[in-house]
Amino acid sequence: MTKLSVNINKIATLRNARGGNVPDLLQVAKDIQQFGAQGITIHPRPDERHIRYQDARDLRPIVHTEFNIEGNPQHNFIDLVLECKPEQVTLVPDAIGAITSSAGWDTVKNESYLTEVIAEFKRNGIRTSIFVDPVLEMIEGAQKTGTDRIELYTEAFAHQYHLGNEKAIEPYVQAAMLANDLGIGINAGHDLSLDNIEFFHNNIPKLAEVSIGHALISEALYIGLETTIHKYLQKLKS
Repeated sequence: MTKLSVNINKIATLRNARGGNVPDLLQVAKDIQQFGAQGITIHPRPDERHIRYQDARDLRPIVHTEFNIEGNPQHNFIDLVLECKPEQVTLVPDAIGAITSSAGWDTVKNESYLTEVIAEFKRNGIRTSIFVDPVLEMIEGAQKTGTDRIELYTEAFAHQYHLGNEKAIEPYVQAAMLANDLGIGINAGHDLSLDNIEFFHNNIPKLAEVSIGHALISEALYIGLETTIHKYLQKLKS
């Protein structure tokens, strides 16, 4: 079964909008796991506009499923990950001030840099994943860095699928098949939702994990967090 990791950045955004501790990020993380999700994802950014670095430290003893920390591997981020030792770190080439992730790594251009960073994380027993576009050259480049997994950047698929273009899945299938051949695990995330997750899951061979935040939290406003998580889990079983 493909695992569901819930990104709780939006919970932190809501908390920070008013100060204080409502909603309680730690309690939400506990609830998400109790409702059946197999992981918690956070993506701290340098300005800490949603997840704060201290949140990562506070969440470490709370997360008993899988803790996934995403981010651009700058010095402060690397130090945080080595301190918290999550089960997985996902490397994302975010620009400072970016609203959200907008592209995967150029794994060819950044091979040396990524190889060095990944080696450090793996020496500390942390599984690594690289955020990549569904481009075969980038998958091959990822394999050369020594990464354990890739995370397919799914915004393009989600946009085209919403327009009725099911063929948008094709480059993702090809990327997944190549990753399987190269012995790289496959994660996916960004704009996956209840509307498209079943189709994506059913077409991607050996999809290990999806990381979903914005859509899931938005859907939960209408049908509740527990119901939303259960719906995702059901679609990932189909």
